[in-house]
Amino acid sequence: MKLKLDLHDIYNRGGEIDRALRAVIDEAVAKKAPLVEIIPGKGSGQLKKHVLRFLDRKDVKALYHRVEKDKDNFGRVFVHFRWK
Repeated sequence: MKLKLDLHDIYNRGGEIDRALRAVIDEAVAKKAPLVEIIPGKGSGQLKKHVLRFLDRKDVKALYHRVEKDKDNFGRVFVHFRWK
């Protein structure tokens, strides 16, 4: 199961972006999903930087295994989880 979050619709609303990111991470933890795909889009790169800063927060970083930036598509970020 892979969860997907597309941020195109809320790209200019910082509070909603953080809530959406938190919701998808919490959903992944609850469902023990192995992968979350976050789509900030290509644009200027500011939204992707915002997403990466969010994922780098200590409280969030403790929840996932690793982050992978898609080498073929600049506008995608994968968050991998490891469950025992």
